[in-house]
Amino acid sequence: MILDSTLDYLENNHKNIIDNLRIEEVRFGTRMTAVKLSDNSYGVVSTLMDLHHQCIKKQRDFEDFTPLKISGQYVSDLFKTTKESNLINTLRIAVLNAISTTIISQGKYKIIEDADPIDLIDLNSRKTITIVGAFNSYIKKIAPTDNQLHVLELDECAIADDFRKHYVPAQDYKLVIPKSDIVIITGLTLVNNTIDDLLAAVLPNTQVILTGPSSNIIPDILFQNKVNIIGTTRILNPDLLFQLVSEMGTVYHMFKYCAQKISIVNE
Repeated sequence: MILDSTLDYLENNHKNIIDNLRIEEVRFGTRMTAVKLSDNSYGVVSTLMDLHHQCIKKQRDFEDFTPLKISGQYVSDLFKTTKESNLINTLRIAVLNAISTTIISQGKYKIIEDADPIDLIDLNSRKTITIVGAFNSYIKKIAPTDNQLHVLELDECAIADDFRKHYVPAQDYKLVIPKSDIVIITGLTLVNNTIDDLLAAVLPNTQVILTGPSSNIIPDILFQNKVNIIGTTRILNPDLLFQLVSEMGTVYHMFKYCAQKISIVNE
């Protein structure tokens, strides 16, 4: 799996960075989650909420990585935990994003500043483009072109009314991804563990973009698995990040107040 392989890559190549690293602070918002680590690195990710709001007694948990237990935990323990929940998955990617920020800043990768991946692809010749996730800003830009557009989404209502003709149920990804010249995937697929199946359906010579705040993980394993461009964020004002998350901020607010768009290109 992409995530497991990335964690193995970290352990084998950047053990000096993750050794003794702790979670200093975490803020779960309804839309985004932010984390600060003990080396003053920050990570942010889209929040994947648990579907069941009622917690029966046998599911109550007061051990590691539960309320009032998370701060101070070693990140290595988080990566090794066998506990499974959407919030733990969210926390894991947020922490991985924070660690990756330090590694990405070391200059190993080709980074285009202030660039959105949609601006790095050719939309002028007719192609088949599949977007995984309701990126309405991308849909709005692609839909008026001569390209054939498919939008894979669990919830049709997440797509703006004017563009629902492009909707394809998410479970039908094997029908449209192999026919696509360009596939744009939300970084949330890293959190909900669906990215492996999506990338497995991609054929050679398809251009693959992974984008969104959750995408800021070290790109080595992604680049080995068909991803060409990663669109993500660089936090510029971490002091505002936690307040923004607490006040139901979205990625749009983040770019306005405390972050910069960057694109990491697979050379």
